[in-house]
Amino acid sequence: MGTADVVPGVSGGTMALVLGIYEELLQSIRSFDLGFIRCLAALQIKAALQKIPLPFLFSVFGGILSAIFSLAKVLSWLLVNQPVSVWSFFFGLILASALMVGRRIPAWRGATLAGLLLSAAAAYLLVGIVPIATPDSRMFLFICGAIAICAMVLPGISGSFILVLLGKYQTILDAVHRLDLLTLVVFAAGAATGLILFVRILNWLLHRYHNLTLACLTGLMIGSLRKIWPWKTASLHDGGLTMVNVLPAELNTEFMMAGGLALVGILAVAALQWMASRAR
Repeated sequence: MGTADVVPGVSGGTMALVLGIYEELLQSIRSFDLGFIRCLAALQIKAALQKIPLPFLFSVFGGILSAIFSLAKVLSWLLVNQPVSVWSFFFGLILASALMVGRRIPAWRGATLAGLLLSAAAAYLLVGIVPIATPDSRMFLFICGAIAICAMVLPGISGSFILVLLGKYQTILDAVHRLDLLTLVVFAAGAATGLILFVRILNWLLHRYHNLTLACLTGLMIGSLRKIWPWKTASLHDGGLTMVNVLPAELNTEFMMAGGLALVGILAVAALQWMASRAR
């Protein structure tokens, strides 16, 4: 999940769905409720910790943070120097993930199909938005954390890409590289606030409208494929450069390598799914 969250266009929530921990993760985050806060306020630390699945959350978020701090620099370099290879791998990975999640819906009906199409169209339009200039205040950084973490929980909508749109992706990446604790703490506080609030809504939707919610999540992943299409070219838009998807110029070595890496991404999802089924 941490590796996926570093790449703009890829969602850690997608990995959670593939690995079969998505609903458990939402339920675990939801355990930070008023009862937990009351215990903390009364300094009943032991009682507060007993209300949350600490080992599960520690494992997941420890893994996410380890990946972010260890892989951020490598992935930044790869995205600049080997973009087609990186995007090809993740294109295959997201495509296979969407198919895997779609298979969990026992029967496709009018409502689920409509949810799939509408969410796919929404994601397709969202990832085509041109990034904007934004303020550098601590409050705005807090808000960015709250918004980005909601996207990270949603499969198909990348928190990293939302940060790109808000003009703060490079700011957070640089803060990770430099260990700028003040920036990271403000961002993390916003992320924690947004996560606790948003997860309660998403958890309710999954319990009340399970199949429709899964269909919408599948649509979000399909629509997000626009962002991670491997071949792009620069185009002028309102006086600035934007990246536009194009077809590969020729069937050369790069094309063959891209196809191979997309296949590796598909196989990786199949392997993760198999490992998750064995672990349950």
